[in-house]
Amino acid sequence: MLTAEELEASAHAPRHLPWYKVLYVQVLIAIVLGILLGQFWPSLGEQMKPLGDAFIKLVKMIIAPVIFLTVVTGIAGMSNMRAVGRVAGKAMAYFLTFSTLALIIGMIVANTLQPGHGMHIDPASLDASKVTTYVNKAHDSTITGFLMNIIPETLVSPLVGGDILQVLFIAILFGVSLAMVGDRGAPVFNLLNALAVPVFKVVAILMRFAPIGAFGAMAFTIGKYGIHSIGNLAYLVATFYVTSLLFVLVVLGAVARACGFSILKLIRYLKDELLLVLGTSSSESALPNLMHKMEAAGCGKPVVGLVIPMGYSFNLDGTNIYMTLAALFIAQALDIQLTLTHQIVLLLVAMLSSKGAAGVTGAGFITLAATLAVVPEVPVAGMALILGVDRFMSECRSLTNFVGNAVATVVVSKWDKQLDTARLNEVLNNPGLVREPALQAASAAD
Repeated sequence: MLTAEELEASAHAPRHLPWYKVLYVQVLIAIVLGILLGQFWPSLGEQMKPLGDAFIKLVKMIIAPVIFLTVVTGIAGMSNMRAVGRVAGKAMAYFLTFSTLALIIGMIVANTLQPGHGMHIDPASLDASKVTTYVNKAHDSTITGFLMNIIPETLVSPLVGGDILQVLFIAILFGVSLAMVGDRGAPVFNLLNALAVPVFKVVAILMRFAPIGAFGAMAFTIGKYGIHSIGNLAYLVATFYVTSLLFVLVVLGAVARACGFSILKLIRYLKDELLLVLGTSSSESALPNLMHKMEAAGCGKPVVGLVIPMGYSFNLDGTNIYMTLAALFIAQALDIQLTLTHQIVLLLVAMLSSKGAAGVTGAGFITLAATLAVVPEVPVAGMALILGVDRFMSECRSLTNFVGNAVATVVVSKWDKQLDTARLNEVLNNPGLVREPALQAASAAD
């Protein structure tokens, strides 16, 4: 992570690169090209899927060491272990509050706009086999499965398996133990700090391939499903996008304003990462850069190391909006009348299952399956109605989750008095002060 000297050096480094070397421009061009290829040559677009999958796999490869090094050095550098518990407690309080609020907003919007009303679909006509795979995966996303899966087989297996919660669990244990041994652990602490430098250089190298990954993922999505394939479900997709946008601008915007910063400036600051998330439909693809940029913006290193990895499992605002909105859409489409009691039960189950789905690939759709499996009033087979357009909503889920975790990092840093407000305002007013690892690597190559 960046030291104070490196932050100061970055402020005076040359910041004007040719437009074609700017990461967000490259990703944006790649997204447009991917859409065009998928629309006009759909069969070829489908064949681009390995490009997107390969890039996401590359990023996931480096996530475990990034989280481990950040969390361990952050905790070990804190003299008071009570501070670790204090930060984690504040983060969980924030996550629980806004995750619940997102679920409630999704439910209110679904009841008000009723996107599934008038479809009159017979539940017996649905092909349940289409969602069997997701239902099977959902068994591992229950709270029992969550509690069992968070404990790894060995101390080092999380670094091999890449499960975020397991990595976080081991990193916290190791960081606390390293802090407790005091000066005897100094050589290990210094080694891990030094190791973080080449690890983030690897991140810089991988980010060079972001445009290729975004191109492949977008070409596949449009090629396979087509822009026109949304059909009668366009209302659901549009409702979800508008609801998520209003959640970010109004709800998170109000939180940001209360903490003394602008949500729009934060979004501008993270535009490169947001475009990467949009192109790959995975918020994990931008996780290393998010940690880098939030610390560079004045958030405390221990807070960044704890809040962001925890947020990727527990603070999924976009996924929560999607869950209640999609569940009620299915009920409306099947002419199933849910009472207020049924809807409250659905919300409570969703609150639990959304936490249990951490680390599961395709968590949004799988979590919905887990929720409906526990709420018998809405048949799981109804998920077949939204299977075709779920991919279009995946991007919005990821973007909303990403912004939500960025806001949470600033808020918890402020709550814990580990926020450099002057630095935050300086960076948000002039994002060029902080240069992404990919751009730093490009400059070094020049």
